[in-house]
Amino acid sequence: MKYPNFREEKKLWRKGYKRVVGLDEAGRGPLAGPVVAAVVMIKNNRQEISKKSITLGVRDSKKITPKKREELYKILTSHSQIEWATGRASEKVVDRINVLEATKLAMKRAVKNLERKIKKQADFLILDGRIKLDLDISQKSIIKADNRVFSCAAASIIAKVRRDRLMKRHDKKYPQYGFISHKGYGTKKHMAALSGLGPCKIHRKSFKPVIRCS
Repeated sequence: MKYPNFREEKKLWRKGYKRVVGLDEAGRGPLAGPVVAAVVMIKNNRQEISKKSITLGVRDSKKITPKKREELYKILTSHSQIEWATGRASEKVVDRINVLEATKLAMKRAVKNLERKIKKQADFLILDGRIKLDLDISQKSIIKADNRVFSCAAASIIAKVRRDRLMKRHDKKYPQYGFISHKGYGTKKHMAALSGLGPCKIHRKSFKPVIRCS
């Protein structure tokens, strides 16, 4: 099994970029709830995160269990050589500007939150997929970066855990929809509740399955 590595980060460090940031998001596909983005920066390229961190199972969040994601989240967010931040765009923003633009907005907010935290501007952004951000920062988009680039894989885990926690809180407000189990994705259980009850406040009113149940 191949795990994400530091190859991309190392290439950029060698070119003189000191603050290399990996990005990923969670929540583009669900019918309810926000999009959450996360950014991860390795603080010191001369004192790399040990390979043990990789063998612990840091990889694309979709390929690991919720329990494992929580374990890795704790390791990543408390690691002395990692800086990280998150940003989000609400379901209302998704409806207003569309989910792609909302994803970009969440990512830009995450970058800005990191920069406020470290009190410096990011030098280079590595993005998962084909997304480009209208920021005055050098950047590179890589297909399946969350499978290949350590900082993007770590960001995918942080984004997913943070979004899942938000959806668990929403479940307490709207328990009849079962958000605690499906996190807003269009499962059979969710669609049955949506058909019977109609959408609630956090549903994305611009998404076709939600429109049909309105």
